[in-house]
Amino acid sequence: MRKLTTALIALFAMAGFSGKALAADPENTIWLDLKDGRVVIELLPEIAPNHVERIKTLAREGFYDGLTFHRVIEGFMAQTGDPLGTGMGSSFLDDLRAEFTTEESFTRGALGMARSHSPDSANSQFFIVLDDASFLDGQYTLFGRVVEGMEFVDNIKRGEPPSDPDRIVKMQVAADAKVN
Repeated sequence: MRKLTTALIALFAMAGFSGKALAADPENTIWLDLKDGRVVIELLPEIAPNHVERIKTLAREGFYDGLTFHRVIEGFMAQTGDPLGTGMGSSFLDDLRAEFTTEESFTRGALGMARSHSPDSANSQFFIVLDDASFLDGQYTLFGRVVEGMEFVDNIKRGEPPSDPDRIVKMQVAADAKVN
């Protein structure tokens, strides 16, 4: 038992020294690097498989790297994913059909897909919930949850749009990340 405990302590220490977050499932984990640090996001393919696949596809293409948080509302959410930075842009991929759920709720740290008035209009824009927003349940697709680094999301500049918006430094699927 003592050897097992020592081995576990060593494993956690190495993970801490590497600066890389341990991912339960690297293929369904996103690393969102912001100016202040890394946000680790657990994707939820069991409730939103098409949206999870879209986020991973765009992240793998580098689509999100450098994009601004163009809409950040105190006590509500931080939105990004628009290449125009206006809230009107999207990727060149087709829009997605809604994947609403009752299994998860829009609580602090939940990630949802932004859309227009049509429930089937989500494309590339997403938001991170800053506080309880359960009033969005059943109206927006929830596809992930922040599991580490929410304090860095809290530091994103507020505004609609912010005067000097924060940007995504890099967004990648953990399974694809290069170990330095």
